[in-house]
Amino acid sequence: MAEARTTDDPLDDFTARDVTIGSTTHRVYTQGSGPAVIVIAEMPGISPKVADFARKIAGRGLTAVMPSLFGVDGQDPRPSNLGVVGAAKNMYGTMMRACISREFTVLATGKASPVADWLRGLAADEHERCGGPGVGAVGMCFTGGFALAMATDDRLLAPVLSQPSLPFGIIPSRNRSIDISDADLAVVKTRCAAGLQVMGLRFEGDRLSPPGRFDFLREQLGDAFLAVELPDSAANPDSMLPRPHSVLTEDLIDEPGQPTYDTREQVLDFFVEKLLPTSM
Repeated sequence: MAEARTTDDPLDDFTARDVTIGSTTHRVYTQGSGPAVIVIAEMPGISPKVADFARKIAGRGLTAVMPSLFGVDGQDPRPSNLGVVGAAKNMYGTMMRACISREFTVLATGKASPVADWLRGLAADEHERCGGPGVGAVGMCFTGGFALAMATDDRLLAPVLSQPSLPFGIIPSRNRSIDISDADLAVVKTRCAAGLQVMGLRFEGDRLSPPGRFDFLREQLGDAFLAVELPDSAANPDSMLPRPHSVLTEDLIDEPGQPTYDTREQVLDFFVEKLLPTSM
């Protein structure tokens, strides 16, 4: 029987190092030069498509910084690589381990995941290391709201929330919330009133990142919330996902003129505008 073709990404064009902030250590991958953008991977971890998005950031004259918070770094999670059963076990196993981890808060409203403090520390370190006016951050799915929680720090100038999915919407009230504490949200609202902009991305039919969450963010942040909501028909029909969800990775159609391609370019332009203002 022929072996499955391995499509994992060795990530060997990134520089890897362990970063300790407080008592917590995570592996961090970096590529590029210029101001830093923290790329916080979706479930089940730093996949080849997450790494490709980081490479696009580096290609814009910025430093892509990918912390490894869960999963197997560089592993292709698709069934074509792991098999249908293996892909399902990988996804749900990684998610369950994250759900019981003390670093993540998956159900509670009005509360940020503790890992947000570690990410704020990473952003501060990368700002000092890479320079520039500040840093950017993009969270995806499980980590989508982390970029908003990081925005309590004045150094975070370009937060992007791609299909933010926490807290999980087991009851309807959780759909009109996001994983950030009330105190932190108040700080972000003050920053938005002073000029900070927050970008959000989702597919219109995505139940993991429900419309009520974006309605809540519009109410809280006003015109500072730059929402991009794509029709489900814009998603890649060859996606491994059962429903459109991952705007910048699995559901991206990497062709000029495609709505998801244009959205990715809009995100990259946002980072450049905020972090390399003289280049625009």
